[in-house]
Amino acid sequence: MNLHWEEIDTVFLDMDGTLLDLHFDNHFWLAHVPRRYAEKHQISLQESEDYLKSRYQKIEGTLNWYCVDHWSEMLDLDIEQLKKEVGHLIAIHPHVIDFLQALKASGKQLVLVTNAHQKSLDLKFERTRLGDYLERVITAHDLGLPKEDPAFWGALNQVESFDRRHTLLVDDSLPVLQSAKTYGIQHLVAVRYPDSQSPEKDVGSFQAILDFRELMPVGGDNSGP
Repeated sequence: MNLHWEEIDTVFLDMDGTLLDLHFDNHFWLAHVPRRYAEKHQISLQESEDYLKSRYQKIEGTLNWYCVDHWSEMLDLDIEQLKKEVGHLIAIHPHVIDFLQALKASGKQLVLVTNAHQKSLDLKFERTRLGDYLERVITAHDLGLPKEDPAFWGALNQVESFDRRHTLLVDDSLPVLQSAKTYGIQHLVAVRYPDSQSPEKDVGSFQAILDFRELMPVGGDNSGP
């Protein structure tokens, strides 16, 4: 990993697929929701999967795609409650806590920047206690723009001032990394295994990590699980 920590003052970290295993979200949207939708509307699982796939594709990458309330209304399902049904699948990626502790000790500005809706955020923080290790959390819903929109980063700079030349973003989404690159964020790192149950992800031209041991700041402790 060719990362020069002496050049980095601010670290923006994504949540789902980066700090947390994306297996929960993939299972939820691709298996659990289709099953519950089929049961509620008395259709076959295949019909449910086909319908939901078309709905997902129409708004993927927009703010509504990440909005629990939008999907609850659209599908006539209690999405928040359904997430709790499979909440046991929510998990932190290996070595993340070690990394966050080392990062805090290094004195860098540390901010979680996520597209996740507040209701999803609350559930995941309750399950993982991840919020205990973070200095600040900013959601796309706070700013009214998804991270895929390059304008998001300018809006973020208004509420959390940073120098794009001295900022690191770690994210599993290539469209998000590309939007940050377009804005001018200098240091960008992708994640090779956002979902622990899926094959390695194609990260394109972005440098990427297998796990957070590769990003440990100088002087950080790389021990632990």
